[in-house]
Amino acid sequence: MKPGRKANRNAAKAGALFRVRSAPIHRVGIRKLAREGHLIQMGRGVYRVAAAPLESHEDLALVALRKPEAVVCLLSALRFHELTTESPGAVWIAVESHSRPPVIESLRLKVHYLSGPSFREGIETHVFAGVPVRIYSAAKTVADCFKFRNQIGTKTAVEALKDAWKKRKVTTDDLYHFARVCRVLNVMRPYLEGVLE
Repeated sequence: MKPGRKANRNAAKAGALFRVRSAPIHRVGIRKLAREGHLIQMGRGVYRVAAAPLESHEDLALVALRKPEAVVCLLSALRFHELTTESPGAVWIAVESHSRPPVIESLRLKVHYLSGPSFREGIETHVFAGVPVRIYSAAKTVADCFKFRNQIGTKTAVEALKDAWKKRKVTTDDLYHFARVCRVLNVMRPYLEGVLE
């Protein structure tokens, strides 16, 4: 077997997207595979296996590779949970207060700084292109939409609440819990009473 094929197979084992520092092959082999067209450089230190099929949420996986502790939130999370038809236009992420946001040349990011339970609670992990991606649950996302209603619009937040309830992606207990965590219970209460009845 040619050494190039073995290196290509090792790169594919890493997942469709991978970082150079965590790849099973040496940097020289990665550069050679990129020159031969087997790998595509997606950003500094991040490569994609050219033969791998495209996935719908690779932009989220790219962010997770660069900043594993970031959490997909707001419009990007609504889009993932299929609670909006609106295109986010950027990848919306939450990072812990006082931490450095990722820099990704090929993506536009909207970064929100959260702390305490508002940052830590309601996180789900999903895998895209072989990369674990942290995304807020549907109920936490709805509560965040009300928290950041001045940025995304109250109409979007109310539509997300209605869609989440209609599609049975949230429970009453979860909505009230995350409304308290995000400190928007008084804001959400009239909408909750209207939708949940």
